[in-house]
Amino acid sequence: MTIDWTAVAGTIGACASVASFTPQAWKIIRSRSTSGLSLGMFALTCLAFAAWTTFGLLKSEWALIIPNAICLAFALFIFIMIALPRRETEEVAEKLDPET
Repeated sequence: MTIDWTAVAGTIGACASVASFTPQAWKIIRSRSTSGLSLGMFALTCLAFAAWTTFGLLKSEWALIIPNAICLAFALFIFIMIALPRRETEEVAEKLDPET
């Protein structure tokens, strides 16, 4: 059995990319704050993941489509939470993780 190191590297990269957004999204939900986060940076991040997802779709490469689409969803969530007024950010976070 031969190991496809290209596939291994791609899988590790895809998993790391997807996982990298989870702590930030969870922190926003738990703290109910986007203080210190850059709207412009997340706008560019969303654009990048949308472009990579589109590129994957045009090439019919699921290895590009799936992780980039998931990352786009996380990045859009964070972008929207930053763009919302603080009160609405808190309301969304409360619905996702009610304080008890």
